[in-house]
Amino acid sequence: MIVAVAIFAVLAVLAYAGLDAVLRQRADLQAHYRDLHALQRAYLVMQRDFSQAAPRPVRDELGGPLPALRGDPDGHVVALTRAGYPNPAGLRRSQLLRVRYLLQDQTLRRLQFPVLDRAPTPLPAADVLLRGVHSLRLRYRDASGQWQASWPTAAAAPDSLPAAVEVELRVAHLPGPLRWVFVLP
Repeated sequence: MIVAVAIFAVLAVLAYAGLDAVLRQRADLQAHYRDLHALQRAYLVMQRDFSQAAPRPVRDELGGPLPALRGDPDGHVVALTRAGYPNPAGLRRSQLLRVRYLLQDQTLRRLQFPVLDRAPTPLPAADVLLRGVHSLRLRYRDASGQWQASWPTAAAAPDSLPAAVEVELRVAHLPGPLRWVFVLP
């Protein structure tokens, strides 16, 4: 009887260890799935915005001109005008939209402005695209095929768009940088 109880105890410990390993593996897979889903969502949102970039300069809160696409020299912020703003109700408004991407507190954010030419009061709607981002770097490919650190270049017109935008992210759960290149219209 004691031998049978000892054998049953050993089998129970082995079964518990196996179940515990399966549950830990499941939790790890779910975490990886959430991370992959967030990366895919960020990519799709950025791809949609850059592929619909429109050559429409705007005005800032003080009435100063802003180019159609503006990439800061530090490579951490980009703002652009894009087409394809849905209007299912048929309201009298523009079908263009102004968006901005920036890295703030290790979070990649997308800001959507309610109007193109802004007045001092409306605040942009913020959307968190990706958390755990250690760095963001943007580069812009000009018409001659050269990569530029900021946009527009000194020779470019305010309504000009780069041929492509390269986004480089360093994300907490990935070993190296992640590079996406978006071709603009």
